[in-house]
Amino acid sequence: MEGADSGAPQGKHGCDHIFFIGFLGAGKSTLARNLGRMFKRRYVDTDRLVERRCGRSIANIFRSEGEASFRRLETKTLASLKSERSLLVSCGGGIVETPRNIELMHQMGVCVYLDGDFDDSLRQIRSLTSRPDFKSPEHAAKLYRHRRPLYEQAANLTVDIRGRSFDDVLYICADMLLERGLL
Repeated sequence: MEGADSGAPQGKHGCDHIFFIGFLGAGKSTLARNLGRMFKRRYVDTDRLVERRCGRSIANIFRSEGEASFRRLETKTLASLKSERSLLVSCGGGIVETPRNIELMHQMGVCVYLDGDFDDSLRQIRSLTSRPDFKSPEHAAKLYRHRRPLYEQAANLTVDIRGRSFDDVLYICADMLLERGLL
């Protein structure tokens, strides 16, 4: 349900980030970037921040050190955002795998879940090789079923992106966030 609200903080002081969560290909990065341009707010992508910190791709980190190591780096990177203000943050699809990440996001702002269909996600993914947690369509479907309840539990706000154009999702998000004084 679009605009579903599960306790978005009102009048929050300190960090006031907006975290976009959802499955691979939901459009989190594009949405954060476009909202950033519209509202003159900085946007960041947690996956890109991890890569910059480590000087290696996520695929390389997964291959050489494993997912557990990547998840620790992801949590450390997320925690480093506490010193920033008013960021629009595109989160990697697996950020909800670590309960501490959800705590951190709630301490620093609100989580907006882009809720879409698995098949839509598959169509949106351009490069499967750059997605280390995408081993096969079957594995990805299992991951989607596993993560969906985690996204739902972490979300302060949910936007149903099924059957919507990117522009529709952009304006629905903008309206929802403005209405709540978050942008």
